[in-house]
Amino acid sequence: MKQSEKKNSDQLGKRLWLISSLLSERGESPDIPADEYSQKRLLRSLFNIRMPKEASEEFLRIQDEYLQEENRRKGITDAADLQPIQGDIYLWQGDITTLKCGAIVNAANSQMLGCFLPCHGCIDNAIHTFAGVQLRCRCDEIMREQGCEEATGKAKITPAYNLPCDYVLHTVGPIVSGRLTEKDCELLESCYLSCLKLAEENGVESIAFCCISTGVFGFPQREAAEIAISTVKEYKKTTGSDIKVIFNVFKDEDLTIYRDLLNG
Repeated sequence: MKQSEKKNSDQLGKRLWLISSLLSERGESPDIPADEYSQKRLLRSLFNIRMPKEASEEFLRIQDEYLQEENRRKGITDAADLQPIQGDIYLWQGDITTLKCGAIVNAANSQMLGCFLPCHGCIDNAIHTFAGVQLRCRCDEIMREQGCEEATGKAKITPAYNLPCDYVLHTVGPIVSGRLTEKDCELLESCYLSCLKLAEENGVESIAFCCISTGVFGFPQREAAEIAISTVKEYKKTTGSDIKVIFNVFKDEDLTIYRDLLNG
């Protein structure tokens, strides 16, 4: 058997084992689809809906091996290989869960437990899926210690577990409904400042920001980008920080907006 075939066979075995374990944990009988795409969707869904609770050492070992291989197959981008667009500010389009850097920023909700909607397309869902079940458990510990929901504009830090980055910074951005207000802008600025300060307190040398509060949270994309860039530049100017900042975009529209603003 070729090496690639053996790896595929190993991944299949681990995927089926994880699905069976998660279904058994829920008291459901294994009814696993035959094709790879449906199996991966089912496994992701089961990760997404699993409540924060301990898992066995065997489960974590198999999960970690499986996720690390899946992440490797998606293709890892090392931030050290990126070219700056301005000073030590970078612009990169891609899947933030594949970025190897000091920390990535997660656009979280106030529960801070990740997205529970099966296979939802938000960044919160992707980060929790490919980090593994340990991330939700750690976030649950943090929230139980805090005793209340996370305030908008603040940030928390956790290990990244199976992601290629070292840490995940979780921040809750403002939800815009209707007209954009000054308060919305202040809260978004606070998200960036909270993440930068927390990153440096933990010795993080590079940080990748997603487009916080855009998308389902309704913050206009261009205004959000303007706040992101101006806040980062002002922070670096006033503190003398040399932290590398990567603005991560996924949509072509956001890439155009950030490129125009950074080159302007």
